[in-house]
Amino acid sequence: MRYTPVELRHVRATRGLLGYKRHEIDRLLEDVADSFEEVWSDRGELADKLEDLEKLLADVKQREALLTATLVSAERAAADARDQAKKEAELIVAEAHQEARSVTRAAQGERERLFGEVRRVETLLRAALGMVEETKNELPASDGVSEHWPKRQDTREFQAVQPEQVAPQETPKLPPVQSVPEAGDDEDGPWAGRDFAWG
Repeated sequence: MRYTPVELRHVRATRGLLGYKRHEIDRLLEDVADSFEEVWSDRGELADKLEDLEKLLADVKQREALLTATLVSAERAAADARDQAKKEAELIVAEAHQEARSVTRAAQGERERLFGEVRRVETLLRAALGMVEETKNELPASDGVSEHWPKRQDTREFQAVQPEQVAPQETPKLPPVQSVPEAGDDEDGPWAGRDFAWG
């Protein structure tokens, strides 16, 4: 049977044949009741502390779960942001490469066009020099002064165009060369009003 401290204080032992020393037993019961009351009080305080600690532990566990969820969410967000940044960087690099290839192709096309234009101008100049030479041979020299015109094959004043790594292109088609009219021919012809005395 379990006793509380108050019950221990009211317990009365029965007397037997020889009896007992009543004052010593009462004092003993009083000491036991005091000790038991202290233990009972300590037990109550410890139970309250245990309850508080259990509440605190539950709160800590809840915070830990929340922090873990937040950490996992932050890690996922960081990984997503890193992946997104990587994809955007790859896209920007790909666009830059594409733009660079486009600019390079445009520059090469312009270079080829310019070389073709240079060849066309060179061909026109050679044809014009040839026509001037033919005209010079057909006209009489005036005042004994003869101008020196380079021969058609003499192109020392022209620098040869040598494109680097440019695919050969067709020579542009030129209009047919017409002969220079003789003196006294029709003045309304294709050469009317043109002056071939260069220099």
